[in-house]
Amino acid sequence: MSARLRVTWYGITIFLSSAFLLVLEILAGRLIAPYVGVSLYTWTTVIGVILAGLSLGNWLGGLWADRGGNELAAGTTLALAGLFSLAILFLLTLVAPLIEAREMALLGASFVYVLALFFMPAMLLGVVNPLLTTLALRLDRRTGHIVGRMHALAALGSILGTFVTGYWLIQYLGTRSVIIVTALGLFLLAIPFFRRSTRLVPAAIVASAAALVLVTAARNGFSNPCDRESNYFCIRVVDESDRVPFGVARSLVLDHLVHGTNHQGEPGLLLAPYVQLMDELALEHFGTDRAETLRWFFAGGGAYTLPRSVRDRTPAAAVTVAELDPLVTRTAEERLFLQTRGMRVVHADARTVLKREASQRYDVIVADAFHDIAIPYHLVTFEYAQLVKSRLAPDGLYLLNVVDAFPDPRLVKSIMKTLDESFAHVHVWMDMAPPDAERLTFVISASDRREPPEVLIAQRGLDQRWLRVTEPMHTTGTAFSRLPILTDDSVPVERLIAPFYFQDLGR
Repeated sequence: MSARLRVTWYGITIFLSSAFLLVLEILAGRLIAPYVGVSLYTWTTVIGVILAGLSLGNWLGGLWADRGGNELAAGTTLALAGLFSLAILFLLTLVAPLIEAREMALLGASFVYVLALFFMPAMLLGVVNPLLTTLALRLDRRTGHIVGRMHALAALGSILGTFVTGYWLIQYLGTRSVIIVTALGLFLLAIPFFRRSTRLVPAAIVASAAALVLVTAARNGFSNPCDRESNYFCIRVVDESDRVPFGVARSLVLDHLVHGTNHQGEPGLLLAPYVQLMDELALEHFGTDRAETLRWFFAGGGAYTLPRSVRDRTPAAAVTVAELDPLVTRTAEERLFLQTRGMRVVHADARTVLKREASQRYDVIVADAFHDIAIPYHLVTFEYAQLVKSRLAPDGLYLLNVVDAFPDPRLVKSIMKTLDESFAHVHVWMDMAPPDAERLTFVISASDRREPPEVLIAQRGLDQRWLRVTEPMHTTGTAFSRLPILTDDSVPVERLIAPFYFQDLGR
């Protein structure tokens, strides 16, 4: 093989190995989502650990190259990277039970998952670039030309791996299949580097890969916990029939958070207290007669629990749902008893939908959109509150549910403080006060019409009562003066709900 052809071969290898590294990085966030969710903290952990592995690999690769690293070394490194990539699924079956048994906080759990599963593949792939670049320089003395070319190819490969994985591979193949394809790709990249070696090393690698496949299969590591994987979520549907007195009920789980429970024969049976609370707040606000013809807008569909109930109970009401993920809607239709006939469903971001429909006015706007436990930042800001108010009727009602930490829900308080800038009456509601620190779902109501009652008793459905806890929020815990008004320029959601990530408050 000529020197020029060999340098080209090295460049192609660097390009493809860099692409595979970014495939693994994108996969890392999705693979751990069913266990720790998705947040700024989890993605920071993924990127930081992958970069740490890559940095160490770059240093070791350069050191190895100066001490006689050759093509066999490159082939061995690629093959080991393939083995450790294949081992990700096996290691997950070991690590996940250990972390769950220790009840680690989300931040610590995220770090352990990524470190255990992805550090070694990242480190091994980091060896490839400096090693092959040094080998190329032995064949071509144009130092700047070769180094620049190899760096450019590594960057281009990373770009390709990022876009192909995020836009195509995961949603069509699923995480497990992509991991297997990545491992096979690395094995194929390694094969040409063994052409001058004995068959012992390739045979050992093949035997190790076969053993890994067998033990992973034995531990059920190839089975995907997701029923479906979309561009946005790991989607699961779980049976909840044991929670209802009769019939069949199912819940939608996105990543690792339940997003609604639907009863097959009774759409009006709202099992989650916060969902029933939002329905009751609208009924109390407008009265029974007016409730028949309300115009509803839902920011987030999820399981479509409340939109489904509204359509069943008040057929004359107008229901618009802005759901970002079409596969979530399809799953709700196919497995959660949803019929969208009579609803207007828009598969787009809620803020975008409200912004482009300047002439529309709604009686009730409901925000029930979550990326795991963190509410989307752009749906809690002052600017979004102003947009919501401009799309509400003069006596309209804005409702949103927020997951936060009891007894000092700092995100809830910041949202209340932000909404106070736009609405005359802003209140927060709970169905109970737990004895210890815990993760709860709060409901916030905002309007310009009138003050709601201090105690709300359910008029239909399950027997429930809720307390208006606005005043205690103002007098206990973190003072409102120390909390920010949320704006498009500054929305520190993760900082405000940091107890979820640094403490175990339940999941």
